[in-house]
Amino acid sequence: MKAQPKNETARGLPLAVQAMEGTFAPKEIEANALLEQLSYRAAGNPPGTLPTTAISNCFPGLEFDFRNVWKNIFEGIELHESDNFVVNVIDPKLKKLRYRRLIKIHLPRGEQALITALKGPRTVGGPSRDLGPAALEWANALVFVVREAAGQIVKCEFTRRRAEDAVGADVKTEEFELKVRNFFEPGTAVIARDLVAPGQLTQSLCSPWQNDYLECACYYWAASRPDFVNVDIDANGTSAGENWVQKRGENPGVYVRDGNGLLDYPDLFREWEKNLKFEIRGRDSE
Repeated sequence: MKAQPKNETARGLPLAVQAMEGTFAPKEIEANALLEQLSYRAAGNPPGTLPTTAISNCFPGLEFDFRNVWKNIFEGIELHESDNFVVNVIDPKLKKLRYRRLIKIHLPRGEQALITALKGPRTVGGPSRDLGPAALEWANALVFVVREAAGQIVKCEFTRRRAEDAVGADVKTEEFELKVRNFFEPGTAVIARDLVAPGQLTQSLCSPWQNDYLECACYYWAASRPDFVNVDIDANGTSAGENWVQKRGENPGVYVRDGNGLLDYPDLFREWEKNLKFEIRGRDSE
């Protein structure tokens, strides 16, 4: 049977909230009910043991570095954990792909691009500028690939030559066929063993304290604890919102712009209790 809420009140809560509150009380969960398995919190386990409530940052962090899941998503090659760069080749037939970049993947629904052009200000409140190309974050770029083509062979376009630096979408490419690995072990919610080797999820962790908040280029709390919220997109495609490293004024929602208007290392080291706050319903102050 699938997991059921304990009562009618719990039934109306979002699935992630039910999981956080421990409202699931199933006697058993079907093998193919992956969402229910991933959302179930066993008796005695704190909320932080669930994927929905873990830090789940895309840079090295606290419990694990989930980026390492994506490195081996294609059989025969190893990708960089956060970039579209091929760092290693396992299949000798694909040896020419080493140090090239994966540009796009062809799926039944259409092309899945893996890079985008960035545009935005270089300083707080500054004019929007072209910031060059960048690889998309893997969890977003590959979600449809895993859902539509797990266990199947897909056509992939790579740069024709080595490309240590980022390249734009107009780069010349060469097509190869690669097999997409299954994400889960059959009939379970366990990450496939050939996708992540023992120790890989924790091999790149860093020291989780103040320095890392800035070392990791901001956007540290990527999923369950976003640090860029209340975002508005203008007609030019640029965004404006509330960023956790913006310096706060005396009143909630008010920011100051001395210098570049951003917290720096001394700010975090000397006043971390004051500066590291939560964003709740658009408010960042008690």
